[in-house]
Amino acid sequence: MGRMVENLLGPEPTRLPDRPEAQAAADGGTDPAKIVRAYPDFSEAWALLAERALHAGDPVAAYAYARTGYHRGLDQLRRAGWKGFGPVPWDHRPNQGFLRALAALARAAREIGEDEEWERCSQFLADSDPKAPAALGLS
Repeated sequence: MGRMVENLLGPEPTRLPDRPEAQAAADGGTDPAKIVRAYPDFSEAWALLAERALHAGDPVAAYAYARTGYHRGLDQLRRAGWKGFGPVPWDHRPNQGFLRALAALARAAREIGEDEEWERCSQFLADSDPKAPAALGLS
């Protein structure tokens, strides 16, 4: 009878699948609202909308956009085998949309006085990849 071997290093990193058309649109400067209409589950477009709203001084809209991108990303992470914990590497391009939405959600939460949400999202971002907070200006 075989013995199950436990991975003492923790779960393998989760890497979302490439989305070449949506990523090209985002990289090319297409209006994120147009990208959302074409790819409503593309977290990066929601993150771009949230970042734009934060820059414009509208944290309530940013919160809504970021939360949508965050939840769309969670759905995709789960489909990719993520069990609710473990690394989500920043350096894997398709993961960046989810991580950007999470960072935008943290910022928007802080701006509207949702301190517990700010703490939870900031910690989740650091737990996903310790490099992500610095890459996203949250360190």
